[in-house]
Parts: sequence; C-alpha cells; structure tokens
Amino acid sequence: MQHFPIFMNLAGRRVVVSGGGECAVAKLRLILKTEAHVTVFSAEPESQVITWAAEGRLTLVHRALGPGDALCAALFYAANDEDAEDQRVAALARADGALVNIVDNLGDSQFITPAIVDRDPVTVAIGTEGAAPVLARAIKRDLEERLPARLGLLARIGKAFRHAAEALPFGEKRRDFWADYYFDAGPRALEDGEEAVEPALRSLLDTHLNRDAREGFVEFVGAGPGDPDLLTLKARKALDRAEVVIHDRLVTKEVLELARREAVLVDAGKEGFGKSMSQEEINRLIVEHAGAGHHVVRLKSGDPTVFGRLDEEIEACDAANVTWSIVPGITAASAAVAGIGQSLTKRERNSSVRVLTGHDMKGFAEQDWRSLAGPGEVAAIYMGKRSARFVQGRLLMHGADPATPVTVVENASRPDQRTLATTLAELEPTLTGAGLSGPAIILFGLAPRRAAEVAQDIQREIAL
Repeated sequence: MQHFPIFMNLAGRRVVVSGGGECAVAKLRLILKTEAHVTVFSAEPESQVITWAAEGRLTLVHRALGPGDALCAALFYAANDEDAEDQRVAALARADGALVNIVDNLGDSQFITPAIVDRDPVTVAIGTEGAAPVLARAIKRDLEERLPARLGLLARIGKAFRHAAEALPFGEKRRDFWADYYFDAGPRALEDGEEAVEPALRSLLDTHLNRDAREGFVEFVGAGPGDPDLLTLKARKALDRAEVVIHDRLVTKEVLELARREAVLVDAGKEGFGKSMSQEEINRLIVEHAGAGHHVVRLKSGDPTVFGRLDEEIEACDAANVTWSIVPGITAASAAVAGIGQSLTKRERNSSVRVLTGHDMKGFAEQDWRSLAGPGEVAAIYMGKRSARFVQGRLLMHGADPATPVTVVENASRPDQRTLATTLAELEPTLTGAGLSGPAIILFGLAPRRAAEVAQDIQREIAL
C-alpha cells in the first residue's frame, strides 16, 4: 500500500484550487461537499465556478496562482488542464507548505482523491492507487445501488444518541445494540417517519440494558486452501461477526485480513512432525473464549471436516455446554485437481476416491494398499511429503504400475502454486529434489492436463 487512506477534517480549513476549467469543476463538485474554505485561482473560469462564487460557496481570484497564494492551505489541487502550468503552480504550493495533488498525474502528486460514495456522515472511499480508475468507478456504482439513500439520516440520528448508548458496557453488548439499530429497528422505525426513530432507539436501549449476558458461540469455519476468493459467503459472514478467531498455521494472511478489525486473532498453529500447540490447549482456548460470552470462529485450513480434528473440538464444546455450528470450506484436494484441470472421479475410470493423510503413519500402515494399487484408482494424500517414500514402496510392493501418473501440488490455489508431474516410480527422488516448502497434496493416479499447465504459465507471467 503506497497511499494510506485517511479522512481529513477540513472544517474551517483552507483548500486552494488552481484552474477554472472542466477539470477544476469536477474536483470542486467534490470539495464543495466539505466544510472547507475554498479558494480558486483562474484567469478564465467556467460559468459554474463563477456561479459558485456568486453563491458564496467559494472565493474566486481572477488571475493565475502566484507565490504565497497557497499559504496555510491544507490541500492544493493543480487542475489547469495544462501540464506546464500544473507543474509551475504545484512547485509554488509545495513551497507554501501545502499537500499537492496534480489532477491526472499520480507520480507527482502527494495525495490522491478516491472515488467516494456519499451518505453523509457515512462516507465510503474507493482507491486503486491510480492503477484502475474504471474499477473504482464500477465499485462506486455498485455501492451506490446497495446502500440505502436514507442511511445517512440513520447515521446522523445514531450519532446524536451515542452518549446515551454509553450506558451499555463497551464491547459486544454495545456492538449488538448498534447492529440491531442499523440493520433492524432503525430502518423499521424510519418507515413511520423520521420522528419515530429516536423513540425506537430509546426502547431498543432499554431492551439491551435489561438483556441477560450473551452466551458464547463457536463456528468451525473452513478457510479453504488459501485463495481468499474461494471462501464461501457464509465463511465471510462468520469472519465479519467473530470476536475471537483461533486459526491454524496454514490459514493465509489474506484470509485473516478479512476478519473484523477488532477481533482477537489467536495462532493455534499445528505443524506436522514439529513443535505445535497441543490439541488439549486448543480445546481449552475455544471453550474459554466461548465461556466468556464471545463469538468464536475456529478457522481451519481447507474444510474443517477433512483431517481437521473437528470431532475432538466439538466434544470439548459439548462437555462445556457451548453451542456450535460448522461452516464447510473448499478442501485442498478439490483446489489441487482444479489447478491441474482434472477431476477426482471419472466415468469408466474410477467411481470412488481415497482421501488419506500422511500425518497419521499408523493409519497409513492399515490402508488397503492392494486395492489402491489397482488400475484406474485415484487417491488424494494430504501432508504426504515426508511419507512419500513409504507410500511409493507400499504401492509398488502391492503391484501398482510404476508408470502410474502422480502429481504433487504445492500451495494449491495460491499465487505461488507449484505443480510437479511425475510417476509412481519417480515420486522419490523427484519430490525430495524439488525442495517443496509449502503445504503439498499428492494426487495419485492423476496427471495435469496440458491446457491447465498452459493456464498456470500464463498466470505466472501475469503475476511477473
């Protein structure tokens, strides 16, 4: 992030604009929505600028900007529709100590003006750091359609009521009150007219003040294989509501950034064959936070029902009388086969698929290797890097064809996804030689389609 988004208080402060043509008018339409004192320097201003000056909305100086004209200005806009003049006045404004924006010149500007959705006092700013103005406008248009026109009125009434709402303890009780107001009681009251909103607020406050302490709740949420775009809508909503997020090591930072900003993030990373937080400690944390009345999201990589020790954590919740629910996610096997252009099952090839974990060596030893070694069989082996040689030996020992295709997908669905196409006979030493460092899944019996490989090459080129 090159440009840090902030909302500057311009009430009573000076904003200077150099230029009076179409470019300046476009900026002034936005600036005049603020409470700033606006001064425009232009020898030949458009009629709209003259009208605004006559209405007392801005001060118009009928000449070009000179030295000292931007003194004490909080912001300065160079909008002369002429590059040389914009550079001249920008240099003068910088010398006067103002923050400078040169319209349509990102490189020489000290700040940028985002696309804005205005539901005063609710303001949504959309910026792309100059990379995609068309995209910013599309997002603005979408938000304009989604946000009710009277949202600002609800916000203004709510702002005046904030002092009364401080009677509620800070934290979830106060957040619940405001959520009920903005998304339920407020809009319903507004249907009966603006005068009905404040009585509805007072009634709602009494209800929340007399409400018993909220019980905690746990959602076991699948974070998917890593790509935040693969999160389900239900998972996104859970992260937005969560007060505590207890997450695995493999949950990507892009997914964690979708959690509400006030949420407490707890790293409960478990790493195969290495140091990790014990399952007993994870269970204790889940129950402890839920017992304190918090909405807890136990965020698991992939799908919580696939090798996620879900049953142990549910049993801990049941023992503590904590209510829970499960939000499934896209598991790594689905992401991996999609990445190589294949499917886990195929008519006349295999009607079933084996899902194994290389972390449980005891479970590995008990597999029906003879049946898996048969022609056309497919298996998805999770956490199989360290057990690959064992798998290879067992399958070959039970008659598997050495030429059976095997694909290893590292970091499935992520920008740094890497695919190794090999055979059972060459699985080791190919896997060790590749030096994979990220989470990998072994797809036994599947080879990448050529089209998928080409698509991955194109994606890598785009990323570079």
